[in-house]
Amino acid sequence: MKLHGKIVCEDCFVAGVQPPKTCDVAAVHSAKMHRQMTGQTGTEGLTDLQKNIYEFVREQGQVTRDQLVERFALPLAEIEKQFTVLRHCELLKGKKEAGVVYITFMN
Repeated sequence: MKLHGKIVCEDCFVAGVQPPKTCDVAAVHSAKMHRQMTGQTGTEGLTDLQKNIYEFVREQGQVTRDQLVERFALPLAEIEKQFTVLRHCELLKGKKEAGVVYITFMN
């Protein structure tokens, strides 16, 4: 598919025209209800990568997106996608301190 003058795969096209939204009330409700209906708690039902990101944040207390990019050697777009899932599951959240956005645990 063509996006911004470049040929990209379908996944990259979708990500380019409709990036994931971390603050999506309907998605949070949907993920929460799905997890309740399937009896999932904590990191149950997550991919290995999502579990690893969650554990890294747990160990560090709070991290920046750049720290996640460096630690997992993934593009920022992939980190955003994984964080979005963890945010929708109400496992992680973003917070801003002194102009810096950190990823941390839900309280």
